[in-house]
Amino acid sequence: MQAASGNGHRAPARWQGLALRLGYALACVLAAIVLAGCATNTKEPDPTVGWTAERLYKEAKDEMDTGNWTQAAKLLEKLEARYPFGVYAQQAQIDIAYVYWKDGSNPQALAAIDRFERLHPNHPSLDYMLYLKGLINFYQESALLASLTKQDPSERDPKGARESFDAFKALVARFPDSKYAPDARLRLNYLVNSIAMNEVHVARMYLERGAYVAAVNRAQTAVRDFQGAPAVEEALYIMVLAYDKMGMTDLRDDASRVLNLNYPNSRFVSGGFAQDKGPWWKIW
Repeated sequence: MQAASGNGHRAPARWQGLALRLGYALACVLAAIVLAGCATNTKEPDPTVGWTAERLYKEAKDEMDTGNWTQAAKLLEKLEARYPFGVYAQQAQIDIAYVYWKDGSNPQALAAIDRFERLHPNHPSLDYMLYLKGLINFYQESALLASLTKQDPSERDPKGARESFDAFKALVARFPDSKYAPDARLRLNYLVNSIAMNEVHVARMYLERGAYVAAVNRAQTAVRDFQGAPAVEEALYIMVLAYDKMGMTDLRDDASRVLNLNYPNSRFVSGGFAQDKGPWWKIW
């Protein structure tokens, strides 16, 4: 009887302790909720509330002039959101693409340009936007990057080079008298050979692996699509070697004849792949 009586006294004590712990935990949760609410309520007010479109643009321009690209982007975004129509909104759409680029946000910059093209297909500044689109993609493939990485630009994914080429080509075709057209033409010359060299790079890789048919196909693409590009010389040389390896002497001789006709002093014929005059891309 005493034992039973003793167990009866201990059970309520255990429940009481559990209730205390649960109450403490609940109090902590409630305190956290209250603190979170206080933090939300004490958020600093936006100092730009009530600013006109003109003032927002002026402040954004000042930030751009000092190279504060992140803050400039924020102001331009607010301008577009609050005043989506008018000259300031259009100028903000133009400037924000440049600001995103300078701030290292290439995807956002390209998206802003594409959006501007859709909204304003006949805008007077469309030549600039096409030029900027070409530049953004160009500097992802440029000689400057190659000089830092010591990598031939043609060995990288040609997607950026092709998109840059398309933008510059559209600029030159639609706005031949634009002040951006001369520089775009120079960059087009570079890009033509970059894309052609990509085909040649892959063709040489196939040749080294013994995939001679694939080597010929990629070399033919360079010869057919990029006539006049320096890369064509090596493409023809690869065709000669690949046809020779496959025992196709007639096709080998035809390719050799074209190579000698167009490049009578070909460095590849005289020295093979080892004959190197330095990286082709160091022309910029």
